[in-house]
Amino acid sequence: MQQLSPSDLSILLIEPSDVQRKIIIKQLAEEGATQVSTADNITTAMQQLKQHKADLVISSLYFEQGTSLELLAKLKNDANLADVPFVLISSETKKAQLEQFKQSGVVAILPKPFNSVQLGKALNAAIDLLSPAELELSLFDVHDVRVLVVDDSRLARNHIKRVLQNLGIQHLTEAEDGQQAIELLQNNMFDLVVTDFNMPEVNGQELTQYIREHSQQSHIPVLMVTSEANESHLANIAQSGVNALCDKPFEPETVRALLSRIMEH
Repeated sequence: MQQLSPSDLSILLIEPSDVQRKIIIKQLAEEGATQVSTADNITTAMQQLKQHKADLVISSLYFEQGTSLELLAKLKNDANLADVPFVLISSETKKAQLEQFKQSGVVAILPKPFNSVQLGKALNAAIDLLSPAELELSLFDVHDVRVLVVDDSRLARNHIKRVLQNLGIQHLTEAEDGQQAIELLQNNMFDLVVTDFNMPEVNGQELTQYIREHSQQSHIPVLMVTSEANESHLANIAQSGVNALCDKPFEPETVRALLSRIMEH
């Protein structure tokens, strides 16, 4: 498939402030994205999306009648709209508030205000989802790679699977937590484990330690996906034997580079 550019994207911008809408539209135009329609509330946005499915939704966090988390839930529960990439713009810094979006499979979270580099990365993440390009590996045929995806959020698993499928990976098995992953590892062979860190029962770090110390597949590459920003905490995770750490949102470009590195090691 030919790679898309920002100018190809049909974007729905949802922002209650008229001033902010004009600023963001100008920033999008500077990145080449000029096909932008707008809405100032969730109800209008859903009506527009049902009439014309956008390639990308960019939304503010707060509205008079609620937050864009409600909008995101409506999209994910609509079979026709569930695959529309979603970018959040927010000045919110509370971890708990943003964590819900990270677990819901958004492609990017932009701070308010954001710069051209941050906006460009967000647009590219959406484009990567919309125009799949297979990962080329010298040691494997990507179609044969068997991946175990471990995350307690169904929406997060769906987003991770979509990114991996866009890279050409076809053999995907899901686990809802680390304990289920251990059971699957005892009875199946995998070439890669992609696991969340924060999970009940057995978390990603404990799963990695099990793989390294007790599994018949102790050398399997492990890609840890985490929304943890604490550096000392990340260093602790890294020591458990993961091959690579990846932030949420799970960005296709970053994942492509990480997989190329750890699968060819």
